[in-house]
This record gives sequence, structure tokens and C-alpha cells, in this order.
Amino acid sequence: MENLYVVEQGSFLAKSGDTLKIVKQGTVLDTVPAKDLTKLILTGHVSLTGPVMDYLIRHRVETVFLTPTGRFRARLMIDEHRHVALRKAQYERLSDPNDSLNVMKIIVQGKLENMAAFLLRRGRDYNEPKLKAGAAALTSLTSSLKAAREKSIVRGIEGAGSRIYFSVFPLLIRNDVFFFNGRNRRPPKDPVNALLSFVYTLLTNEVISAIKTCGLDPYLGALHEISYGRPSLACDLVEEYRAPVADRFVLQLLNRKMIKPEDFVYRKPGQKVYTDEKEMASNRPVEMKPRLYKTFLAAYEQIMQGPAGHRNTIQAQVRTFADFLLGKKISYRPVKL
Repeated sequence: MENLYVVEQGSFLAKSGDTLKIVKQGTVLDTVPAKDLTKLILTGHVSLTGPVMDYLIRHRVETVFLTPTGRFRARLMIDEHRHVALRKAQYERLSDPNDSLNVMKIIVQGKLENMAAFLLRRGRDYNEPKLKAGAAALTSLTSSLKAAREKSIVRGIEGAGSRIYFSVFPLLIRNDVFFFNGRNRRPPKDPVNALLSFVYTLLTNEVISAIKTCGLDPYLGALHEISYGRPSLACDLVEEYRAPVADRFVLQLLNRKMIKPEDFVYRKPGQKVYTDEKEMASNRPVEMKPRLYKTFLAAYEQIMQGPAGHRNTIQAQVRTFADFLLGKKISYRPVKL
């Protein structure tokens, strides 16, 4: 075991010998070996005892805290990575107008190509002309990137590509009990958007972990502008995985009918603006029930683990990006899965 997700609300982790126990209201829900743990993800109202916290620090176990909706909240920091030269190269190159524009183009082109390839593949599988047309439209956008000389234009091309992609996304869902009327978030308004938002959050945290392990600063990117608290570099580097990993994963669960509408809790839409995350969580229109939450995470871990898993791919890609910033590689190529 490498990653442990704790999602049982109101539970806490306690240490007993060489094991960690998940306890709720005096009952031990599960027991896991502590020595194999490399990453701990706590979702919602889950707490840690002092001995567990001490163990996590001494053994340098990465610990991530997520809100009940799956949004990043905090991370247990051990210390800063010692690779100062890498961060210096990152700050210099991504602050340079020409270098940062070049990185933006690389990231957007990789995202467009992956979305186009995904739509074309499914268009052929389903014999759906509109999916093939969407792929062609995305491919045509990539040619516009070469001539782009301003960051706003590159971001505009990326936005146009996302609109094209999600305009035909309903045709990818081969399950007539689920619908998709466009991408929405904060909070998601339907089950499909809820699933997409959650897996995007999980993948972004995978990229953050790889970035910090490598020694880069997750908060300075190129495509995503600097914004207090936003891991812009992680948001940049996660783009290449959205269609071929996140979207394909969600669609597999839906199309194989592993998820049902009754796996969600539904509420009447409340206000459109929320004062904080807690208020939004208590008023979100749709959320996964605990059973689906656990099933979803188990399925997610299956595609991420192992020598051929996406987790190793993400780590390798981040190291390649670091080598690119250091000048060890001429360019960076987003992964094609």
C-alpha cells in the first residue's frame, strides 16, 4: 500500500504499534500497516492523534487535507526541497516573457492534441460524425498557436478549445440516465460535473506531489496567472491529463454503468455566491454518497498505481519539465496517452 484515503466523516487516525487505526465513535473501522504508507489523504472532517502526526513527520509521509467536496485545503509540510538552482531556473524562465509564452504554447498544444485524439478515437468507435468534427476543429486550433504572440491570445485559444470539447462531450456518455449540459463547477450542479471536478482535483494533487518531490515551486506557472493560493504550475501541468486520464476514467465508470443516479445526494439549488467553503459544501446541489466515494477512490487508485500506472507517468513528466527549465532538454513534450 502506498496511498491511504480516509473519507469517513467524524473519524480519526490513531497509532497502535506498527499500525494505524481508523476510529469512529469508539469503533475501529479499519487497520492498516504504517510502514508501507507513503501518502495520506484526509477528506472532510477527519482528525489525527498526536502520535500519528509525529509518525507522519518523522517518516516524511506526505499528508494532504481536502474539503468534503474534494478541494485542496492544506498539506503537511516537512521542509523545503534543497534544489535551489532548479527553483531559480523556474523563476527566471517562467518570468521571462518569451520563455513563458513558449511554455504556454507547449501546454495548450498538448491539451488540444489530447482532446482531439480522444474525440477522434471515440468518434470512430461510436461512428459519431459530430465527435470527429469536434476533433477536426481542435486540430485546426493548434495551427493558430504558432502565430500567437501574446499570452491573452494563447489563453483565448485554450478557452476556445475547451468550449469545443465540452460542446460534444454529451455524445461521449453512453448511459441514458446521466446528462451533461455543459461544464460547471464551484459547486458542480450535476453528477457528471461532480465526478469530473473530483477527479481533476485528485490529479492536480498528484501533480503537486510530483512537483514538490522534484523541487519545483507549484505556485509559479505560465498558462495560469499568479493568484494567491493557486498552484499555477500544477494547474499548467495537469492539463495534458484531463482528457486521456480524468475524462476517460469518469466516462468508463458511467458507460459501464458502475455508477447510478441514486449514488448521489441531490438538493435544490441555493444561492449562487457563498461566503466560504463550508457554506458551499452544505448547499451544493449534488454530492457523492459515501459508498460511491469509496468505490470511486478504489477505482482511481487502480489506474494510478503500478509500474505502468499514471502516477509514475506524472512523476516522470515533471522531472522532464524540470530538466527543460534547467536547459538539459531543448523542449518539453506533454504526454500522449
